[in-house]
Amino acid sequence: MSLRDTPASVEVTTRAQLEQRGDRSLVDAITRSAGITQLGHPGNSGSSLSVRGFTDTTSVMRLYDGTRQYGGVGVSFPFDTWHVERIEVLRGPASVVHGDGAIGGVVNIIPKKPTRGPVQSEVQATVGTLGQRALAFGSGGALSEQWSYRLDVSGNRSEGWVDRGDSSNRTFSGALRWDVAPDLSLQLMHSQGRQSPMRYFGTPLIDGVQDPALRKRNYNVRDSDIRYRDRWTELSAQWAPGNDVIVRSKLYHIGSDRYWRNAEAYAYNAATGLIDRSDNTEIGHDQTQTGNTTDVSVSGTLFGRANQLSLGFDINRAQFRHTNNTYVGSSGAVDRYRPEPGHYASAMPFIPRYRNEVRQHALFAEDRLELTDRWSVVGGLRYDHADLSRQDLVAGAQAFDRSYSHTGWRLGTVYQLRPELSLYAQVAQAADPVGGLLMLSPANAAFDSSRGRQLEVGLKQSFWQGRGDWTLAAYSITKNNLLTRDPANPALRVQVGERSSKGVEGTLSLQATRTLQIDANVALLRARYDDFGETVGGVVVSRNGKVPTDVPQHVANVWAGWKLQPDWTLSGGLRHVGKRFADNANTLKLPAYTTADLALQWQASPDTTLTLRGFNVFDKRYYATAYYTTSQWLVGEGRRYALTLNHRF
Repeated sequence: MSLRDTPASVEVTTRAQLEQRGDRSLVDAITRSAGITQLGHPGNSGSSLSVRGFTDTTSVMRLYDGTRQYGGVGVSFPFDTWHVERIEVLRGPASVVHGDGAIGGVVNIIPKKPTRGPVQSEVQATVGTLGQRALAFGSGGALSEQWSYRLDVSGNRSEGWVDRGDSSNRTFSGALRWDVAPDLSLQLMHSQGRQSPMRYFGTPLIDGVQDPALRKRNYNVRDSDIRYRDRWTELSAQWAPGNDVIVRSKLYHIGSDRYWRNAEAYAYNAATGLIDRSDNTEIGHDQTQTGNTTDVSVSGTLFGRANQLSLGFDINRAQFRHTNNTYVGSSGAVDRYRPEPGHYASAMPFIPRYRNEVRQHALFAEDRLELTDRWSVVGGLRYDHADLSRQDLVAGAQAFDRSYSHTGWRLGTVYQLRPELSLYAQVAQAADPVGGLLMLSPANAAFDSSRGRQLEVGLKQSFWQGRGDWTLAAYSITKNNLLTRDPANPALRVQVGERSSKGVEGTLSLQATRTLQIDANVALLRARYDDFGETVGGVVVSRNGKVPTDVPQHVANVWAGWKLQPDWTLSGGLRHVGKRFADNANTLKLPAYTTADLALQWQASPDTTLTLRGFNVFDKRYYATAYYTTSQWLVGEGRRYALTLNHRF
């Protein structure tokens, strides 16, 4: 369906916008969409997001070309915007199509794909401050009447914005398409990425506040290590046996290997004046997933009115082996201003601890019926079932074996008030797991999934002869069956908690003049715990009415591009994130911040551009998120500049 016909908040970031804004990190590009903020840290592979009052991978889903990787604590691929054709964001529950884990929203990353037409290639090189160096190459087009391809490779290096903040990554993606017949095409795609991100786990509070003098200090050990290795392979087919029928199917395999060895916890010791380090942690993830998704879309009539029906199924099998040292060890205390890194030490062995296996299957259906020329109704239903088993590899015994199932649904309507103005409304129900299925512990396995329901209404309009578009949405979401402490026995958990959010979101895209383009969005929300208890000193303390952690109450973005001369373009943007809380008691506040980016591009020739970019040009000091403890915050990236040369041939 078109964006106008969809009874939900949908936003698309195009390839042209990605190139104009210059974000090298995929998360940075995603969070320019309305209401989305990042809470990435090394423990979640730097990929977790927050939207509509809900956070992390159990509530905000990430897809790669419509395929999801199930069950972990973070999604480490993709991460580089060079390989991306567009980013699609659907805010609010999306379980009808994609299953559990999307009460807040879903983000779909669409990679560049083979296209018909002459072969076109491009190369891009970037150098910048903080030791940035990047090189990328892309090529695609038709090889013959039946064959076409797409190939992209990229690599990046940086010295980072904290001490010993070196990072590097490289990515390969390729696809080969065979148009067997006018109504049948096959495509084989393979992508893989390797990352060595910054080995930085945050800066501790000093007597409950942040010390600006520690902004660039890194308290990790010298021989720390973080590595992510990801592989995605997919064979897909599309068959159109008639003008009104499309059948799509894809067989895929995903593999991820992740490794961490770090001193992760830092706390200020007022008695000694030093930073105490603990939680020397060594972890290995070995994760695989193989599956098939097939759907058929049929366009026709129902009761004499235009109707479109989609039916499909999804089956997959995933395995996850977890190796660790039980997170025990210390590399000693260090001076807070001049930390001597030292080396990693732990007396506990690094051995496989458990293996989780999940077999999942789902059936889904969605239908759109045009009741009149101006009024349509959309309804959808999805049933999910998962069989989960956990093997204790230390004891050599099965820890648990259980099943989960749930049904998500959506009912929406769109009414065309005028040809260019639509009013929509929808109600949807979705489910979130209490934790990543592939990492679910025996204690949490006994609990069912959390449930959420959303009511949303909105407007979408094109104006000024198509030169402008705006949207406005208001929503209310309630999520229940949260895990909370048992007031009668704080050592136990019960599943009775509830949290909710209400908010409004607006977007604007305007070609103000022939040479000026403006894109802006704003999100205001009120998120609260309605029924939630936390154990403090052995006593359950109510957090009812408090704001959940890492949830800003207001978020805004704006980007403007102005063509100064035929060959010169000046552009810039602002990113604002409101205050967030680091603890459930709302006593530790991460301050609001606004960063500014600028870019000046010179079109040296029809095929060559040179762009100078500045990010966070006013060097705003801010904190991106808190780590696993409430008093250890991650410093956001400071000011940097980059010069990029792009040539197409």
